[in-house]
Amino acid sequence: MSGVRLLLVLPLLGALLLSGCGGNPVTASSSPTASAASPVPPNDPTQPRSKLAARAAAAKDLRQVAHYLLKTSGRPDRTVAITRATDGSWRVDVPGGAHGGAVDIALVFTGGALHQCVLPNQGCVHIDGPLPKTADPKIEHLITDWLGVLTDRQQALAVSMAQPLEGAAGECFAIESSAVSLQIPLDVGIYCYERDGTLTAAKLSFGTMVLAGKPGAAPPSIALPGPVVKGTPLPLAAPPSPS
Repeated sequence: MSGVRLLLVLPLLGALLLSGCGGNPVTASSSPTASAASPVPPNDPTQPRSKLAARAAAAKDLRQVAHYLLKTSGRPDRTVAITRATDGSWRVDVPGGAHGGAVDIALVFTGGALHQCVLPNQGCVHIDGPLPKTADPKIEHLITDWLGVLTDRQQALAVSMAQPLEGAAGECFAIESSAVSLQIPLDVGIYCYERDGTLTAAKLSFGTMVLAGKPGAAPPSIALPGPVVKGTPLPLAAPPSPS
């Protein structure tokens, strides 16, 4: 009899063990957890920094003639001309760009050299090295070194979308330094670009520029508007009054 009881108990015990282990196990994968937010890829083309870099990269390759209305506090409105020739030379005409607004100038880069020219046809001074800050209207940086800063992902720039400036087409970007103690090598402010890289407006330290009309075709090259003369570039500020 004891053998019969043992034979009856063993199957019952096995069934109990199987029922205890055969249910759906609770695992980490089946427990409800909040999914972590995926970080935004640094080169996400939908992010403002990437969109601005793409437009600045396109701007590097533009060759055109564009005119801008320049508004500066305390000065009458002026029309600035920016010409970028197919051979890489360029010219920026700034009415009232020297001597406190009394002298019209053009900055011309041609033949691998930069010149400041007094308009009309009053001679061009060759600039050795960088243009002195005292003579720098800053507008030429919009088509030269600042484009390199905008495309450099290592620069400490904080970029966000901005409300369009009045009269500006395309998209506008607000630029600030992402490091409080770091001075970035361009003007902070608002830059507006079309997808093809055309600058349509900018609000910067020297004033607000807005594209006036559709840009024209680029010339093949740019010549100096006057003879090369000896001297130093004229400063932005008016000369002191004679005592």
